[in-house]
Amino acid sequence: MRGGLVVAAAAVAAFIPQMTQNQYFLGVAFQSEMLMCLALGLNIVVGYAGMLDLGFAAFFAIGAYTTGILSTKEHWSIIASIVPGVVIAVVCALIIGFPTLRLRSDYLAVVTLGFGEIIQTIAINLNQTGGPTGIYAIPALTIGSVVVNSNTGYYYVFFVLVIVFAVFCTRLRGSRLGRAWLCIREDEDAAKAMGINTNHYKLYAYVFGAVLGSVTGSLYAPALTAISPASFGFSESLLILMAVAIGGLGSIWGVMFGAAVVEIFPEVFRSFAQARLLVFGVALVILMVVRPRGLFPERAFQGLGAWIRARVGHPVIAPPLRVAAEAVMTSSTEEP
Repeated sequence: MRGGLVVAAAAVAAFIPQMTQNQYFLGVAFQSEMLMCLALGLNIVVGYAGMLDLGFAAFFAIGAYTTGILSTKEHWSIIASIVPGVVIAVVCALIIGFPTLRLRSDYLAVVTLGFGEIIQTIAINLNQTGGPTGIYAIPALTIGSVVVNSNTGYYYVFFVLVIVFAVFCTRLRGSRLGRAWLCIREDEDAAKAMGINTNHYKLYAYVFGAVLGSVTGSLYAPALTAISPASFGFSESLLILMAVAIGGLGSIWGVMFGAAVVEIFPEVFRSFAQARLLVFGVALVILMVVRPRGLFPERAFQGLGAWIRARVGHPVIAPPLRVAAEAVMTSSTEEP
């Protein structure tokens, strides 16, 4: 039943460009898909591994600027420039992750926020990045002999990317890595007691999130043909985190819906001018009060955290956590 609903939703989404020729609507639609891709990446970090990241837009910026620089100055194709962007994002994730992912809660949030601000500051001050004005005249995305230069074209590009990311995240969640992340999210100390190297697994989550963010940024640059540091600040990171929180932490379909809400809701109330942000804020507050776990919360591990915390100090670890941890450790007795 659920699979049928997913296929039906994907089929309807695939025909949206045929239902309307309104370029403004299609522009908002592919921006929503772009935010879905970013939300899926952040969901690995926040929703799966339970790490609060306030600087995720930094990886988005790394992919966008790498593609922008290579395509305009070195005349690389957009597709070819994706790989260097991913490599740089992974290196940055490792550099930041090794010393900081041992931190928890507010401390980790402050460090990731600082990382996001550093990347934005570098983009503002480097001549190679165009300074405050950014990079312009980024060439269109070319796939074989097809040149993508319209909102409809980029709608389908991001539509495919959303599907790929969603399938990837679904498979990842059910893997050994995913089970370890869920254990760490629910109770890091208990997961460590079960033999899970929490620092390594948290670093893996951070790296996977960085890869998805960088790929999205690389395709975002040609879609808008111009990028500037203002597009990758704290407010962008906050919007991505808001999409994850609204949809439901750890819920793949939930964060996709949350991203659509975050992108489309302000546009619906654009007639209210500046007051639309106030209306949006009030709606978010009401939502967080009524549905604190998000619109579509994750079901599989719902209530597990409370079950474990209720038994803190007992000699027996929560059976669901033990089963998940044993499943993580089954395939190998050594950390990868």
